[in-house]
Amino acid sequence: MKTIGVIGGMSWESTHIYYRLLNENIKKRMGGLHSAECIIYSVDFAPVAKMQEESSWGEATEKLVGIARNLEKSGAEGIVISSTTMHKLACGIEDAVSIPLIHIGDALAESVKLRGTDKVALLGTRYTMEESFMTDRLEQHGLQVITPEKNERELIHHIIFEELCVGKVRDTSRKRMLEVVERLYEEDVQGIILGCTELHMLINQEIVDLPIFDSTQLHVERIADFMLDGVDVR
Repeated sequence: MKTIGVIGGMSWESTHIYYRLLNENIKKRMGGLHSAECIIYSVDFAPVAKMQEESSWGEATEKLVGIARNLEKSGAEGIVISSTTMHKLACGIEDAVSIPLIHIGDALAESVKLRGTDKVALLGTRYTMEESFMTDRLEQHGLQVITPEKNERELIHHIIFEELCVGKVRDTSRKRMLEVVERLYEEDVQGIILGCTELHMLINQEIVDLPIFDSTQLHVERIADFMLDGVDVR
């Protein structure tokens, strides 16, 4: 099994989910007492969130590049960013290390295309929905990507940072998110991408008719594929 290096803590809630799902995935595939070989560097999210708010992306890149290099020196054979938003810095990290970065956008696009879907709505933080780093990556795979209207984007961003990132899951926010999804039906989308690692705490396939593509789950599956490539799991 390859050892994966995880850049986490953005938020720790999502990193906790990654850790659980990754270990569950490895155990399911290998059985017995097997679990994931991983090294996690969990940051203090408050300074990173401030960098995001102030658009200090150069400073944020420098920080995450340093972490990625340390993970590589510590024995990691691949790098994972356990945050969709911080994939904005993926290219800088890829250029700074000699080991592969398993990109969440590639995992999402492959799953969407396997479903025969080509027009999807992307939900996530304001940065993910309004900047081009994720839509560009998805469009490189031939997908058509739309995002919610401005007031809806502000709502989703608020719910993520003020509620989900601090472990609050509110029925009122779930209802408002479902209203956004219902309006997206008017855009003739064929699927909904949960493009934030915390969003599946709020909505899932059981309560939405359109196909849901959970970025966290799909990313973890792609990571496990990488870790077990060449391993006999029979």
